[in-house]
Amino acid sequence: MARVLAAPVENGDLDFMAGRRIGIEVGDLDLRWVVTLQGKHLTVVRQPAEATVRGTATDLLLLAGRLEDADTLFFQRRLVLTGDVELGLTARNLLDRLPWEKVPLGLRIVLNRGARFARAARSAYRAKA
Repeated sequence: MARVLAAPVENGDLDFMAGRRIGIEVGDLDLRWVVTLQGKHLTVVRQPAEATVRGTATDLLLLAGRLEDADTLFFQRRLVLTGDVELGLTARNLLDRLPWEKVPLGLRIVLNRGARFARAARSAYRAKA
């Protein structure tokens, strides 16, 4: 995350996060992180989030792998934003503007393949049900 967001941090694009806390929750895996900008570093903290994005591992992976867009996931209620909506939307818009080609190739491959695998696994599971 630090490498991918190094340029926006350096450019001041993440200054809106100084002293603010955004949570990420992977509901089906019971994982939670709260991140804040401290100086020029994003840091995980043990404080309550002001805004939280919640989704399943598959949906968050599809978003990170750019196989689904955030608006679709939000409108289908597969991603939920709670708390300070303005803060959450500002962060989401910044992430949407990150040039995919600036993400290290190895990470893009892992995200894309992982997202495709998760989507196929979910489709196979739903087909059985």
